Amino acid sequence: MKLIVIGSGGREHSIIRKLKENPEVEVIYVLPGNAGMRDLAECVNIKATDIEGITEFARTHEIDYAVVTPDDPLALGAVDALNAVGIPCFGPKKNAAIIEASKSFAKDLMRRYGIPTASYEVFSEMEAALAYIDTCPIPVVIKADGLALGKGVVIAKTREEARNAVCSMMQDKAFGDAGSTVVIEEFLEGPEVSVLSFTDGRTLVPMVSSMDHKRAMDNDEGANTGGMGTIAPNPFYTPEIAEECMNTIFLPTIRAMAAEGREFRGCLYFSLMLTKDGPKVIEYNCRFGDPETQVVLPLLKSDLLTIMKETTDGTLKPEDVVFADGAACCVIMASQGYPGKYEKGYPIHVEESVKDRIIYAGAALKDGELVTNGGRVLGVIGLGNTLKEAIQDAYQNTEKVSFANAFFRRDIGKKAL
Repeated sequence: MKLIVIGSGGREHSIIRKLKENPEVEVIYVLPGNAGMRDLAECVNIKATDIEGITEFARTHEIDYAVVTPDDPLALGAVDALNAVGIPCFGPKKNAAIIEASKSFAKDLMRRYGIPTASYEVFSEMEAALAYIDTCPIPVVIKADGLALGKGVVIAKTREEARNAVCSMMQDKAFGDAGSTVVIEEFLEGPEVSVLSFTDGRTLVPMVSSMDHKRAMDNDEGANTGGMGTIAPNPFYTPEIAEECMNTIFLPTIRAMAAEGREFRGCLYFSLMLTKDGPKVIEYNCRFGDPETQVVLPLLKSDLLTIMKETTDGTLKPEDVVFADGAACCVIMASQGYPGKYEKGYPIHVEESVKDRIIYAGAALKDGELVTNGGRVLGVIGLGNTLKEAIQDAYQNTEKVSFANAFFRRDIGKKAL
């Protein structure tokens, strides 16, 4: 089989590594990919948002199956376009990807169908949003309505911070058009849990739970990032909570989407808060998370391509999705300055013994040498029978990787232990 994977980061590298385990896979093209993936896939210089270019490449190269992973191409209708030229895909169509592409749509869906989430208000006029902030409870959460690379969320601890966030999004266009509308919602407290799930629109099979670490610095300090590390499974997510989530959140969500004429097929990601009043949805993503994928897929014992095709065909079977009992940890090594300004082009040195534990997110080739080419450069994976072992393994593996201006958090998984 000839496959294409759309995207360029660590998530795509993880997915490609798992897809390559299937002996039927002859070649994987990754559009655009990054140089760190070149031993597993053929990188093609077509942007993930170039839907016309992607479709034309897939058609002319007689691609058998496409995996569309980032939010932007899904929201732009990449799956619809590929289906139109006869190519089956993993991922939701445009009308279902709106569950992530518009936070106000997602919140309204939850309100209509009684799915537990934080109370909220939606504003398209800045003056009305600022007036609301004068009286609402503090702390409060401000979210850009549209896609903002995982960074369009501000937890404001004072009214001044909340006002600044609204002005930044709506007036200064910090996230472009994504911040033209904002969602202002109740601040929830409790452990956070990420649960990725496979779904064919009717059947839903959760993957192993995980915990992301969004802040740049230790002890959850510093700026919000795309994620500085993850662990799986998340010890706060007990079997009892999992059952409650299935009954009150997961199944009601896919049933709600079907009822709205927006059947969701692919990976539906639930970002949850375990509050004193029970689990609540923070937000949905319409795709695999990054860097959650980096710890979830190494624990998957089943064949990923088989599962993906079942979601596409509407034949997903829970018994075909099996995870190992162990644990995984991913430590992101980033360029100093991320998520702000940073320099790139520094040589990356990785010892041979850990090469199969490195997931590349931002790497390029320069004079035949792998160099840094992003804020998040790579993820270092650790595995173990227990969470403690997996975390220790990941940090031992970081000692065998180096590049100038590297930094990483040294407390990934600490609060889980």
